[in-house]
Amino acid sequence: MLIDSHHHLWAYSPAEYPWISDAMPMLRHDFLSNELADIAQQSAVDGFVTVQARQSIAETETLIDIARQNRRILGVVGWVPLADPSVADHLAALADSPVLKGVRHVVQDEPDDRFLLGADFNAGVARLAEFGLVYDILIYARQLPAAIEFADRHPNISMVLDHIAKPTIDPQSYDLEWEKGFRELAKRPHVTCKFSGVATEIRSGNLSDLAAQWSIDDIRRYWDVALEAFTPSRLMFGSDWPVCLLRTSHSRWLETVRELAASLSPAEQTQLFSKTAIDTYHLTVVREWSVTS
Repeated sequence: MLIDSHHHLWAYSPAEYPWISDAMPMLRHDFLSNELADIAQQSAVDGFVTVQARQSIAETETLIDIARQNRRILGVVGWVPLADPSVADHLAALADSPVLKGVRHVVQDEPDDRFLLGADFNAGVARLAEFGLVYDILIYARQLPAAIEFADRHPNISMVLDHIAKPTIDPQSYDLEWEKGFRELAKRPHVTCKFSGVATEIRSGNLSDLAAQWSIDDIRRYWDVALEAFTPSRLMFGSDWPVCLLRTSHSRWLETVRELAASLSPAEQTQLFSKTAIDTYHLTVVREWSVTS
């Protein structure tokens, strides 16, 4: 079984998705259920976790509605205004849907690298425990020190580190500071990690070139650290499709991770490619289906 623990859906408009710049023409399109069905067939994906791409209650509600109509979407990680006093009301309204599995905030775009430690924000995050929701941590590597302190404040909330904390992957210079913070965060047993969104952090070639040159060796050391720090029991596969299209196709990324994981036992590969995501997000797989169904 293959679970893609991280992908996005959107009906594109420049106003709603300003982070999709002119340098990202391949993302300035709609990516909805039809495109997702194509990915499921091409890569033999049994289930997906859909993750928010803009900070809007409306988008979260839309993603939940889409998931209700698409049996391959097993869970949604949405957005709520965590720093707002009304956050519990929003959570109560949204949590009526069993497909909502977690929330996240785009912390990587916050100008304050210690945003995660804000009092109001943490008060909102603490409410997630009441609803059994996961918190996805989306940060750059420089924000890892704050993420470590943040995780320590909420030991009873399951957390997922997206995109291995987005290290700067320069084939000529390894990110030692990322490794230090990453390994420290991994010591927290309530934190799991997605091996996703890695190719887009490679700093070589032209970001707008789909065929930009990169190799498995550019990311192998980051894989080795992620695997050792989290082990397969707390590491999960994710594609970050369609954002991954800035550097790679869904199929190439899947093939790359399968090659990196080739030395793992069958049980460890099952953990990486499905079980960690199922256990972390409490996904319900009703039945296995053919990708052509």
